[in-house]
Amino acid sequence: MFLFKKIVSKFLFPLPFCFLIALAGLYLLWFTKKQKAGKALVSIGLVMIFLFSSNFVANRLVFPFENRYSKFETQISEGKASLKPQSSIRFVVVLGGGHVTNTELPITSQLNEPVIVRLIEGIRIQRQYPEAKLILSGGTIRDPNPQAKLLAELALELGVSEKDIILESESKDTKDEALMIRALVENHPFALVTSASHMPRAMALFRKAGMNPIAAPTDHLVKDLHGSGFSTWFPSALNLHKSERAVYESLGILWAKLRSQI
Repeated sequence: MFLFKKIVSKFLFPLPFCFLIALAGLYLLWFTKKQKAGKALVSIGLVMIFLFSSNFVANRLVFPFENRYSKFETQISEGKASLKPQSSIRFVVVLGGGHVTNTELPITSQLNEPVIVRLIEGIRIQRQYPEAKLILSGGTIRDPNPQAKLLAELALELGVSEKDIILESESKDTKDEALMIRALVENHPFALVTSASHMPRAMALFRKAGMNPIAAPTDHLVKDLHGSGFSTWFPSALNLHKSERAVYESLGILWAKLRSQI
């Protein structure tokens, strides 16, 4: 079921979906007499690619996900975190986000960029609460090493003490992470660090598992919702990535609801 979900969802992402529409139109144009239908499908596919690749559309697709939770803040007073509800957190949980083991590359190139940003944010928060443990999450599907192991290697190089690191290296997806981490944090308050676009789904899954995490979103794709000028509509691969993230999270939430996971 896990592989089925991963494979089918790929065809629903903006770029392959639009290409399938355009290719269907080309088939009609080249091999049938349905010329009007073929022209319409090719046009629809190209227009959709243009829209998904524009800053204006992409930002408005992903912003509702990223804007759901505010940034995690600690009040600093005289060099120490002031007492507030968050100050009692016992754990800082960093969710995985993709990796490829290749010892020919530095550790920062083996981990996907979003998960590196998550780790840095997790370390930043953990240093405000020295008593808190850093839980690094992420298993493996086809890679020989679990992602949590690579995250731990980088965390150690960034100065985190080994005694402050806990690994969760069995999960394959966010649902698994929630179930596995529940056994580690029990009823203790903790900060949940993941990409801002992924935070709504992650929070829903963790709450469904009986926990009450404090959201700590990072890796925001939308820096300025509005923008201005010609560049707002000029297509780019970055904007296409934003649209893909919005579709990915929408599909993830839909799947979780259909499976009664949230």
